[in-house]
Formats: sequence, structure tokens, C-alpha cells
Amino acid sequence: MDKINLLKNIETLIQEGQLTKEELLEVYERSTHTDKEETLNKQSHISNILYYIGGGIVFLGICIFVGTNWSSLSDATKILATLGSSIGLYFSAVLLSRYENFQRICDAFYFIAGLVAPVGIFVTMRIAHLDTDSAGSHSVVAGILLVVNLLFYYIDRRNVFFIFNVIFGTWLFFGLTTCLIGGRPFTDWDFIQYRWLAAGLTHMILGYALVNSNRKSLTPYLYGFGVVEFLTAALCLGDWTPHQNVLWELMFTGLSFGILFLSVYLKTRSFLIFGTVYLMVYILKITNEYFTSGFGWALSLIIVGFALIGIGYFAFYLNKKYIS
Repeated sequence: MDKINLLKNIETLIQEGQLTKEELLEVYERSTHTDKEETLNKQSHISNILYYIGGGIVFLGICIFVGTNWSSLSDATKILATLGSSIGLYFSAVLLSRYENFQRICDAFYFIAGLVAPVGIFVTMRIAHLDTDSAGSHSVVAGILLVVNLLFYYIDRRNVFFIFNVIFGTWLFFGLTTCLIGGRPFTDWDFIQYRWLAAGLTHMILGYALVNSNRKSLTPYLYGFGVVEFLTAALCLGDWTPHQNVLWELMFTGLSFGILFLSVYLKTRSFLIFGTVYLMVYILKITNEYFTSGFGWALSLIIVGFALIGIGYFAFYLNKKYIS
């Protein structure tokens, strides 16, 4: 129906008394209000991204300032620039939270404070000549930050506090499990891979638990990070020739396809995209490990090429039919 016929039909309805001026205005106002809301939501989303990018840059600037001037700064200045700035930013955010227009800026201030806090604690510990390298010290710092952020979340239920609770909770998990085997935080890679496997699975489950809550906006991020952690750990557990673990290499195929089918059930593109990417990486890895000699390599590359095309189409089909 073109515009002229539509206007004629509206005119006829008005003449017959089936459509009033108020109803027309209501439809017009509702339509324009929706467009304005969509525009404002897009602008707000862009502003939020800029807030967090700016917060990350401020955090980087503080770290560079302290790191490059470590020998020339006094102990008090080091603590003030790190732990002091974190506390100051937090109280600044509390004051700004009283004003409706500054709510998003408050999140950015809380974000910077949360990033700088662990740096400030470690700087203070180092100045006090306390151990900062052991798993025990990492567990203590992670535990302190987790308790503090849980308290903040109890007072003001912002997403930024929830995110830091997940981060510091994961950190505490790694610290405590490292203490159990008496190692350092970043050694014993096999054990680290198993823990990332558990952490990724936990983050995905947490994302699913938030689907029907007022925190559902965090679900895609938890899905995304969780599936990357999970599949990266599973791929690394397969190792590389000549030390490959055949059991994990076989299991990875099932895990990848499991993630792809979960993308349909959960209707999430995070699982679909990363499941497809990791399956492609896995096929290239297997090809390079077992089919790189003689004519077999050329033939395997042809087969892999068609396999990747097939996987790409399969992902497109799943997205079109079940997700989009």
C-alpha cells in the first residue's frame, strides 16, 4: 500500500467516525518516542564504552607513572598514587552517585578504583617488605578485594561491582588451588589449564543463571569469556607433537560440537562464533601434526579447506535457522 492510498483510507476512517484525532496523535507520539528511545540507547551505549575505555587509559597512566618513576618517588607518593587514588576515586563516585546525570560516570570511577586497588595493595606490601610473589599473598589480596567488592555490591548493586566480584573470585580460586600444591601463582602449566577449564565452565554456568535476572545484560560477556577460557584450556591440554595428549585431542572434537549445539539451545552467538573458530583451529592443528609429510600434506590441505568451508556454512545455517 502506497502513501496516497494509505492517507485516503485514513481519511475515510475519520469521515466514518472510526478514527479520532487523539488516536492519530497517540500513534504518532508512540512512533516518534520509540525512535528517540532507540537513538538515546545507542548514544548511551557509545558513552558507556568511552567511559570504560577512558577508565582503562587512566589506569594504564597510573601504572606507567609509578613504574617509570619508581626509583625517584618516595614511598608515600607511591602509595598515594596507587592505593590512595583508588580510595579517592571510590569516594568521588559515592558523592557523584547522588546525582542522576552522573550515574554512568560513577561506574567509570568505580571501574578505575577496582583496577587500581590491587596495584595499590601490592605496592604497599612491597614497600612494607612483605612477600608479593607467593600464592598465599595472592590469595590474601584476592580475598580482601573480593570481600570489599561484595560489601560494595551489597550497598549499591551495580554491574561493575558484580564484574569485579567475578574477577576477584576467579583470582582467589587460582590462588587457593595453587596453595594446595605448594607452587607459585604462574607455574605448573598443566594444573593451570585444568583450572581454566573449571573457571570457563563456571563463568558459562553463571551467565546462564543470569538469563532471567536483572543482570541478563552480563550474560553474553560471561558466555564469551567462559567459552574462550574453556576451549583454550581444552585445546592446550591436547598439547603439541611430540607431547600431544591423544585423549584430549579426541575429546576436543566433542567439546567443540557440544558448544555449537549449545549455541542453538541457548540462542547465543558467542558459543556459535567461538565454537566455530576453535573447531577450525583444531582441524589446522591436527593437520599440521599428523599430515605434513609427502603427498598426504597436499591432500590433507585440500580436505581441510573443504572442511572449513563446510563448518562455515554449518555455522551460518545454525545462526540463520535457530539464533537469528
